[in-house]
Amino acid sequence: MYEADHEAPITMLSLADTYFPTLTPKEQKYAHFMANASHAGTRIVLRQVSQESEPIYDLLLTLHRGVNGVYPGESQLYLDYVSQFLANLGNYKSFGDSKFIPACSIDYIFELCKLAGMDIDGSINQFCKTNYQLTVRELIKDGMYRVNEDIALLGFPSEGHVSSYYLGDSISLDDMKLLKQELFAKYKILPENTRIRKLASHRFEVLVASETLTNKLPVSEYPHGMITLNDPHQTQVTFKFGDHSQEMENICQNLTSAKQYAANETQANMLDHYIAHFKTGSGSEHKEAQKLWVKDISPIVETNIGFIETYREPSGIIGEFESLVAVQNKERTAKFSNMVQNAQEFIALLPWDRSFEKEKFNPPDFTSIEVLTFTGSGIPAGINIPNYDDVRLTIGFKNVSLGNILSASAKSSSSHPPSFIKKDDLDLFQKYQSDSFEVQVGIHELLGHGSGKLLLQTGPDEFNFDHTNPPLGLDGEPVTTFYKQGETWGSVFGSLAGAFEETRAEVVAMFLITNRKLLDIFGFKTKEDQDNVIYAGYLQMARAGLMALEFWDPKTGKWGQPHMQARFSIMKTFLMHCSNNKFLTIEKVGEDDLKINLDRSVIEKEGLDCVRDYLLHLHVYKCSADVKRGSEFYIDRSTVPQELAALRDIVIAKRLPRRQFIQANTTLNIDTNTITVHEYPETPMGLIQSFLERQA
Repeated sequence: MYEADHEAPITMLSLADTYFPTLTPKEQKYAHFMANASHAGTRIVLRQVSQESEPIYDLLLTLHRGVNGVYPGESQLYLDYVSQFLANLGNYKSFGDSKFIPACSIDYIFELCKLAGMDIDGSINQFCKTNYQLTVRELIKDGMYRVNEDIALLGFPSEGHVSSYYLGDSISLDDMKLLKQELFAKYKILPENTRIRKLASHRFEVLVASETLTNKLPVSEYPHGMITLNDPHQTQVTFKFGDHSQEMENICQNLTSAKQYAANETQANMLDHYIAHFKTGSGSEHKEAQKLWVKDISPIVETNIGFIETYREPSGIIGEFESLVAVQNKERTAKFSNMVQNAQEFIALLPWDRSFEKEKFNPPDFTSIEVLTFTGSGIPAGINIPNYDDVRLTIGFKNVSLGNILSASAKSSSSHPPSFIKKDDLDLFQKYQSDSFEVQVGIHELLGHGSGKLLLQTGPDEFNFDHTNPPLGLDGEPVTTFYKQGETWGSVFGSLAGAFEETRAEVVAMFLITNRKLLDIFGFKTKEDQDNVIYAGYLQMARAGLMALEFWDPKTGKWGQPHMQARFSIMKTFLMHCSNNKFLTIEKVGEDDLKINLDRSVIEKEGLDCVRDYLLHLHVYKCSADVKRGSEFYIDRSTVPQELAALRDIVIAKRLPRRQFIQANTTLNIDTNTITVHEYPETPMGLIQSFLERQA
C-alpha cells in the first residue's frame, strides 16, 4: 500500500498556445518574474514535508543528469516514484499525508548511483548542501525505503509520526498548545512563517523565515532576547531569524524585478509588503500584502505567495509555502461574476437565522484562472483566501477557481475508468462529472467559505452581535458561547478546524447545487441537464466519501486529509442520517468490488433535508464558538463505523493513481526582450526535465 502509484496520468498545464499569448509584453514579464519567485520556494516546501525530502530531490535530479536520462532495464517503477515525488514536492502524498516508497528494488537505485559515478558509501554532500550526516546508502535505505505504520503518516513526533515543521527533540500536542496560547497569542505573533525546534524539555527555538539572519523588527512585533512563558515550568523561548534565508533572498530579487511590470499602484504596493515580509520575517507585512491583494480586483495575471495553508502542520497554525501565478480565463470568469452578483440571494436560502450571517455580503472578486505556476505540495481546484479572519471580516477575500486543474482533475483516464460507479450510471457520470465539479467548486469557494458570521468580542466591552440578547442556538435557547477577544476560528477549534470548515463549505455546495437559478447561471438551461448535474454532483460526493477511506488510519482512527474527512462525513450523512434509507446504499459485488446506489428521486426531498440538518449544525457550532458540542458532533459524523471500515481494503485495492501536473518554465530573451514559455511531454521524463530547467 505504500508503493508509488503506477503509471499515474500526467497532465501538462499548457498555456503557451492559448492564454499566455493574450497577455501584453508587460503582463508576460510580470508573470515571468512572479513564476521565478514561485519556483524559488520549491526547497522550502521540500523541507516542510520531511527531513529527507530535500536530499532525495537532489539525488533524483543528480542521477538523471548522471545517466543522461537513459535508464537501464525495467525503469518504469523507478520513474513512477520520481514523478510522484516531484509532483508532490516530497515523499509524502500531498493528498493524504502518507509516505510512498519506490516499487523498484533498492538494488536498482544503487545501480543507478554507480552508473552516475556516485560513491554510495560517501556523504550526501556529493550532491546537496545539508547539515544531515548521512551517506547516500543511508538516505536511500532509510529516507526513501524505510516505512512503518507510524512514520508512514505526518503528525506529532511524540506519537511516532513525522513532521519537519518540528526539529530537535520530539514535539507534542501539549507543547504546541503551550506555544500557541502563551507565545503566539499572548505576544500577537503570526506563526505561519515559522518552524519550531525543541532544545530541551522546556526550551524552544522558533525559526522565522526571513532573508535577514537577525531580528530587525520592532519589539512590539517580535520580542528580542529570551522569553519566559507563564507556565508552571517557566518554559524559555528564543527566536532565530534566517530560516530559508537563501530562498527568501531569491524570492525578494524576483519580486523586485516583477514590481517594474506591476499593472497598477495597488499591485506595486502589494509587492513592497511581500518583499518586506520575506526580508524581515514580519507577519504583519504579509497581512498588509494580502489586504492589497484582495483590493487588486480581477487582475489579468493573478498571483499569491506566502506561508498560506496550515493543514499539514499537526497543530494547525504554521503555514506551508505556497505560490500561484496564473492567467485569467475571461469566459469562465463571466459565469462566476454572475454568481457573485446573485450571491446575497443564494446566501439568504441557507438554513440559518440571519444572526449567524454578515449583515451585508461584500461581493468578493471571483475569477477563473489558468495555472502557469503553483509551488506547493499539491494544487487545489479552488482557493478562498486570505486566511486571516480579521482581513476577511474587514476587507474581504477572493475566490479563485483554477480552471485547468479543475478540468483535468474531473477527467477520467482512459486506462482508469471511475471506480464504484454502476454500469447504468457510467455514461451520465463521465459526461457531467466535470460540469458538476465546476459548479460544486464555485459554490464551495464563494458561498461556502464566503458565508457566515463569527460571533466575536471585538473589545473589552464591544461585540459584533447583541451579547445581551444573543441569537438562538440549535436547542432554541440563546447561545452562551462566542469568540473572546483575541480568539480566532483556528485557535478555538484547533486541529479540527480545517476539516470542519471544508465540510461546511462542501455541504453548502450540496445544498445549493439543487438551485435551478444557480445552475442556469452556469449554462445548464434545460431541466434534463440540471437534473443530471445535480445527480452527478451527489454521486460524485458519495463516491469521494467512499474513496476517502484510503486516507483513514484504522490503527489510530485518525484522518490524514481534511478534505477527505469532510467528504466521508457527508457520505456517511447520506448513508446513515437520511430519513429515507434508500437514498444511498453501498452494494458489495463479489469479494472485491463495490457499487454505489443513489436514488435520484430522493435527492431533492429527504436527501436535501438531511443535508440541511447537517449544514445547520456545522454552521451554528462554528459561528458561536461552541467547540465542545461542535467537536463532539463532528467527530461522531466523521468516525468510521465497523461496517464501513470493513470496506477499506476493497477501496485501497481499487484506488486509482492521482493525476500529476507538469508546470511550464518561462525565460526572458535578452536580445528580443520577450518571454518564451517552455512546455514538456506528458511523461515522467517531461516532468523531470521541467525541474532540471528551472534549477529550483
